[in-house]
Amino acid sequence: PLPPLLPPSQKALMLELKSLQEEPVEAFRITLVDESDLYNWEVAIFGPPNTLYEGGYFKAHIKFPIDYPYSPPTFRFLTKMWHPNIYENGDVCISILHPPVDDSQSGGELPSERWNPTQNVRTILLSVISLLNEPTPQPMWMLRLCSGNGGTETVSATKAEAEKDGVKVPTTLAEYCIKTKVPSNDNSSDLLYDDLYDDDIDDEDEEEEDADCYDDDDSGNEES
Repeated sequence: PLPPLLPPSQKALMLELKSLQEEPVEAFRITLVDESDLYNWEVAIFGPPNTLYEGGYFKAHIKFPIDYPYSPPTFRFLTKMWHPNIYENGDVCISILHPPVDDSQSGGELPSERWNPTQNVRTILLSVISLLNEPTPQPMWMLRLCSGNGGTETVSATKAEAEKDGVKVPTTLAEYCIKTKVPSNDNSSDLLYDDLYDDDIDDEDEEEEDADCYDDDDSGNEES
């Protein structure tokens, strides 16, 4: 008998996960929250050097809708963050995560700045890094920093989590830009890919390391 057909979103997520594990985005570690659930991902983010978040180890969840990539996923930090574009509940305010519909909360965004099916996890991750690199200070955010509850305390609080996960957080630009494959403790992820037909995945040689980790055409989206 033929294998059951996979939902288009599940097939798309399998391919994206495989791509990100073989050619990672610098300063991110990607895993599934549960190996049997492709719609919930855990992301560990290394704070960019020369920013308030340098040396930090921040965790987040990406939750995908069943009609992905036609609707955007949600991106929520689990680590407490102090940032003008990150809400207290951890939700991130980035234009490409907003649905391409009229929204009174859009702040004048153009439809072209919002989500569309050509976006993917890689463009989201690059947008998050851009957000951490170039925060837009707001009065309340500056007040929090001045009261001692800002970026420095946030980074310090994440060091124990990094040690628990056995992760060495990069603190220099050279370390930050190194691409490394995500280690795998078992072959459960490989089993997910085996569910795809062989002709759906083209095996490619791993690309050479790119010394400029900000050189990516997908990172030019504006944040709201």
